[in-house]
Amino acid sequence: MALFCVRTLGFPEISRDNRPCRLPLRKGLALLVYLAEAKGPVGRDVLATMLWPDSSEDVVRARLRRLMYRLQLVLGDDVLATDRSTVRWSSAVDLQLDSQLFELACDRGEFEQACRDYHGDFLDGFSPGDCPQFDEWAFFRREALRGRMIQALERVVHDRHAAGDYAAAAGYAGRLVQLDPLSEVYGRHLIRNLLLAGDRAAGERHFEALKQRLRDALDVAPETETLGLLNTAAAAPIDTPPPTRYAYGGIHLAFQTHGAGGIDILVLPGFVSHVERIWEEPRCRAFLSSLAVTGRLILFDRRGVGLSDRVGFNPSVDATARDIGTVLDAAGSRRVVLFGASEGGPACIRFAADHADRVAGLILFASLAKGNATPDYPHALQAEQYDVWVQQLIAVWGGPAGIETFAPSLARDPQARAWWASLLRAASSPGAIKGVLEALRDTDVRHLLGQISVPTLVLHRCGDRAVRVGAGRHLASHIAQARYVELDGADHWPFAGDQQAVLASIRQFIGGIAA
Repeated sequence: MALFCVRTLGFPEISRDNRPCRLPLRKGLALLVYLAEAKGPVGRDVLATMLWPDSSEDVVRARLRRLMYRLQLVLGDDVLATDRSTVRWSSAVDLQLDSQLFELACDRGEFEQACRDYHGDFLDGFSPGDCPQFDEWAFFRREALRGRMIQALERVVHDRHAAGDYAAAAGYAGRLVQLDPLSEVYGRHLIRNLLLAGDRAAGERHFEALKQRLRDALDVAPETETLGLLNTAAAAPIDTPPPTRYAYGGIHLAFQTHGAGGIDILVLPGFVSHVERIWEEPRCRAFLSSLAVTGRLILFDRRGVGLSDRVGFNPSVDATARDIGTVLDAAGSRRVVLFGASEGGPACIRFAADHADRVAGLILFASLAKGNATPDYPHALQAEQYDVWVQQLIAVWGGPAGIETFAPSLARDPQARAWWASLLRAASSPGAIKGVLEALRDTDVRHLLGQISVPTLVLHRCGDRAVRVGAGRHLASHIAQARYVELDGADHWPFAGDQQAVLASIRQFIGGIAA
């Protein structure tokens, strides 16, 4: 069986049994790459339209036949398998695609291997010419792979820094700077690690280069943190996620604490979470870091998802509320502001109703009191509609499932899509998340709303596509003296869209409690 290696990371190349295949045909190379990425048969009409968009059907079909004939002369008759309507790489060849090897390394958490596999941007410098559909497809694929590479480099920089291998961390940080030269975060990673590795001259050189880039491209000066690096590098910590610990209350619950403010803020997100992966998304990291300035942040994964123990039953609201208490005990928290986002809200409501003495305040963001609609609660999906949605979500679980609903402003952002898909895969399997979602479907805490006696802030974006704004209005109208703030936008995630408006409302609310 012949071994074909398709290189797509960098300028594309094809080799057979480790010998380069000389392909002077740009559209032939484009066709082979597209078929390799497709992992299966592709319609002749799709290929014809992609490669010859302005020609008639008869012309493009004839050109496609001639192109495949010429490819077979170069590669061999056994390389392409065709029928009357489709074309694909033959199963008789052993096909290796570097972009897929890179993604597999990322999926397995082998981030240093992934960095070694990434030799350049997808199809860097290549275009078949006059093929806008192919170029558009290549652009989005390039951005998705580039986003995963940035994530892999971030993880390796963090890991190498934590291990005290500052020279290696600086090497990987240098690649981050190459991918995003205007990122001060990446520039600080590079400069800080160079200084800690003892190479002050290189650190100063890269500091001056960063300052020049920011001035030339953006007409701005470096941030205060960047300016202070040369004086405080030895003591300044890298922007690493806080360490993960475990609380035990019959099952192990993964949690983190971050910051040292005067009040504790426990964040319980929606149906899925991963306390380590959430820090990989820059907007989410910025949002959480801002909360940690307001108070000591406590994060945890509910039972059944993320880094917490899997359970053999559907976790109820009562069970999750008990888990809140377990985590607060482990974190040494006596009084806390609960931040319940989306499906995290009902468990926070349960805990606040049962333990008002431990709750300084309750924040409900894009949340709801009941998981499915009934005649007296029209603010959610009907149970049948909910089940259909769950099936649709599970069917595409390997990818950025539901991002168009959860964060429409980020739906076309390749890095956000790649991060969300990666978080979902790390947080749960399709079968396990089905049980979590079924439990949330059956949630109903309406009877508890009248028992809430702690200060409460209800935040909801008016165009939220995941939880209707009526659900937020219902919460506010049934909790005594709750403050309701309706925000602009359609994003369900608090860190997506205008996060500053969310943070401003939270700071004002917590400031009132502290006063």
